[in-house]
Amino acid sequence: MENLILLADAYKYSHHKLYVPGTSRIYSYLESRGGMFSETVFYGLQYFLKAYLEGPVITAEKIREASEMLPEVFGRTDVFDPSRFLHILQKHDGHLPVQIRAVPEGTVVPVKNVLMTIENTDPACYWLPNFLETLLMQVWYPNTVATLSREIKKVVRKYFEATASGASLAGIDFVLNDFGFRGATSVEAAGLGGSAHLVNFSGSDTLVASTFAKRYYHAATAPGLSIPATEHSIVTLLGEEGEAKIFKHVLDTFPEGTIACVSDSYNIFRACEEYWGTLLKDQILARKGTLVIRPDSGDPVKTLLKVFGILMDKFGFTLNEKGYKVLPPQVRVIQGDGINFQSIGEIYAALQQAGISAENLVLGMGGALLQKVNRDTQEFAFKCSYAEINGEGVDVWKSPVELDAAGELRTSFKKSKAGRMKLVREAGGYKTVGLYDFPGLPDVLETVFEDGKVLRDQGFEEVRKNAAI
Repeated sequence: MENLILLADAYKYSHHKLYVPGTSRIYSYLESRGGMFSETVFYGLQYFLKAYLEGPVITAEKIREASEMLPEVFGRTDVFDPSRFLHILQKHDGHLPVQIRAVPEGTVVPVKNVLMTIENTDPACYWLPNFLETLLMQVWYPNTVATLSREIKKVVRKYFEATASGASLAGIDFVLNDFGFRGATSVEAAGLGGSAHLVNFSGSDTLVASTFAKRYYHAATAPGLSIPATEHSIVTLLGEEGEAKIFKHVLDTFPEGTIACVSDSYNIFRACEEYWGTLLKDQILARKGTLVIRPDSGDPVKTLLKVFGILMDKFGFTLNEKGYKVLPPQVRVIQGDGINFQSIGEIYAALQQAGISAENLVLGMGGALLQKVNRDTQEFAFKCSYAEINGEGVDVWKSPVELDAAGELRTSFKKSKAGRMKLVREAGGYKTVGLYDFPGLPDVLETVFEDGKVLRDQGFEEVRKNAAI
């Protein structure tokens, strides 16, 4: 992997000199301060621990590489001090002398609570906890994707419970499918973000997500499942006149099981009415499996309402026990264009209003799932809250002011926590308190990493169970 010594913001290489003399311990914490959702799914730290921090990660070769590059970065030789890392190599055999505590992965914690803490275990390495902030802060990404995915699952469940048959509830795990691999910024992002989605759902075309879940979380089998499906390069090979022939070829190739076919290459409504609903209707209804028809353009709500109108006219429908229309089991629809948190609710609400059960539709989500998030989506922050200076403990915090709409001073939401802390669970939920407060309540935070060793190694099924709605 990358040289850990070079995985920090450049300015941090000066901090060993800038902490006041006598500093021997820095204790920092991670929290979601607020944001789009009121609670956060904690996921992804174990990947960073195993991929970047575990074992002898400081070597002579890495120190040499950093010693060559960092003077080039700063244009001076008095910033980077290789002896700091040489100390870790010689005294700790290259293992990082820090302790990290965190909530079990998959835990759903209300915002404004501690999720993780880090402190040095060697007084000479007081500078190390916040040096690691740059890397560890990137846990915001899988946290946020897992949170977004889970919040969408809440929306899906709401409409399934309102409109779908009881038997269909078991299929909720396959409603939201990850189409985001090609839109991710890197393979690592696709694996990390894609596996975060798999904490909540089982449908995914992001294959590397299952690789990550198996490699870093001991998933026994691939947790992301998929089906055969076409793309436009297949459906358009014979031109507009040959589209129906391609559709039949698709059905002939997979006479059983679930198969998806993109159908908007020329005219989605003609495809549903004349091809799927007339020419190929009998073959579809005779299949032992489901054809999933995919619109892929236009306004999702308007397009889906018309598509369902055509399909129900051609294939018929039944009314489930809640009084909503359901297509025959051989026909379903997947919407993979224009899907985001807001549009999902709008789509299912429109279907409900039209008397159409949510069980007729599944979803594909790409960039909006893996890319249209950032650190401020859930307002993640990593801050120092305690230090030891000349042998004395000091609570540390910041409390900036800002101007409100009237121009008056008020305390910013960026005010940080102070002191060493723990997360406890009471009848009313999770609560961040001082480390020695509420001695009768155990700390939810567990030691997951210490002195180069991963001490808590979770399985993917445990993570899923923790996050279950």
